[in-house]
Amino acid sequence: MRNTLRAAALSALLVSSAVLAQPDETAWDITADLSTEVGARPAGSTAEAKARDWAVQRLNALGFQNVRIEPFTVTGFVRGAETAQLTAPYPHKLHITALGYSVPTPKGGLNAELVYFPNLDALKAAPEGSLKGKVAFVDHAFVASQDGAGYGPFGNVRRQGPSIAASKGAAAIVIRSVGTDLHRNPHTGATNFADPAKAIPAGAVSVPDAMLIARIAKTGKPMKINLVLEGRPQKDMPSGNVIGELPGRDPSLPPILVACHLDSWDLGTGVIDDAAGCGIVTAAALRAQRGGKPLRTIRVLWAGSEEIGVFGGAAYARAHEKEPHALAMESDFGADRVWRVQFNLSAANKPAKDRIITALAPFGIVPGGDRAGGGADVGAIIGVQKLAVIDLDQDGTRYFDLHHTPDDTLDKVDPAQLEQNVAVWTAVLEVVANEPGPLAPAE
Repeated sequence: MRNTLRAAALSALLVSSAVLAQPDETAWDITADLSTEVGARPAGSTAEAKARDWAVQRLNALGFQNVRIEPFTVTGFVRGAETAQLTAPYPHKLHITALGYSVPTPKGGLNAELVYFPNLDALKAAPEGSLKGKVAFVDHAFVASQDGAGYGPFGNVRRQGPSIAASKGAAAIVIRSVGTDLHRNPHTGATNFADPAKAIPAGAVSVPDAMLIARIAKTGKPMKINLVLEGRPQKDMPSGNVIGELPGRDPSLPPILVACHLDSWDLGTGVIDDAAGCGIVTAAALRAQRGGKPLRTIRVLWAGSEEIGVFGGAAYARAHEKEPHALAMESDFGADRVWRVQFNLSAANKPAKDRIITALAPFGIVPGGDRAGGGADVGAIIGVQKLAVIDLDQDGTRYFDLHHTPDDTLDKVDPAQLEQNVAVWTAVLEVVANEPGPLAPAE
């Protein structure tokens, strides 16, 4: 299986718009093997536990030191049966998936009026109690962009919508998937209830199904839905972070932290989100040793349980808040080419910043004007310690076509673009891991 997948990817490389000539074997092998030998890795599941053991074995085999699992527990989400049928005014099967932390519909499912809202603000404006016994449907207008900026505001339909619908008395909520594709694949993802005791069933339908509902809503004819969502939260599920290090020449200097997340949603095999990220940061950390040990230690964090609440990043910050770090970076936006670099570095670090910009210029990478944020799994430790940050922004034009869907599979990775990521990350690590002076964020 592995040889077949690699052969297919190498064939794709020959016709791709390659940035570099050959794929990086370490990054490709991690991405392919994790998604093939383990597959989907839901937070707290036995598959995520298998992935942790797999990661320890692989990092040790690659020569990392101090490889360990740092365990913690989470409230996870266990998926159950999920179906939806528009029953009036026209019968249509809807392609639906439950959102993380949805609670189950009643036994036998829920039959109710479906009330259309064109956006989240319209739901917020609904009178209190007006949705009692009804199912809310919330639409939105998320479209693709290179930087994926729309995911913040439009993603709130998923993150906040269910809790708002519950506060209005809704029996359940269905949303348009937070995705940019036109495939009949629903996009899952976690939601948040302000009061978990008042949680309601929550699901997302595919974009084509959402467009169907919107067309029918425009006719003014009453809509009804039959909804079955049997997934449920589950407390005290085991999770953990996997950490490995490549020691530097000067152990007194704080390390460089590079991160990805090990868990994934269960609809696909967790390649774009985020096996590829683990492949990229790990391969780059190793390649940064090619001229000999860098001055600073490079620590790799494969975080657990990111998808349902960034629990791994929070656990890492709790465990390591007293341990100095120099700088943090993360790869969690797929495997397409890096096109922009952004910084949060002090004025004193301008020489290092300039060296990085020079090193990345041959790749066509431009410096952005925003302050780097670092990403979910390093956000907590950045906040606690006020760390320097560098963001290597990948092209996100097609990321939300695949994100949290059954289409998150290995065939979506272009080995040439994966290699470009590794080369770019390596160029940055060779600068920052050899910086002898303090690395600090802008004031």
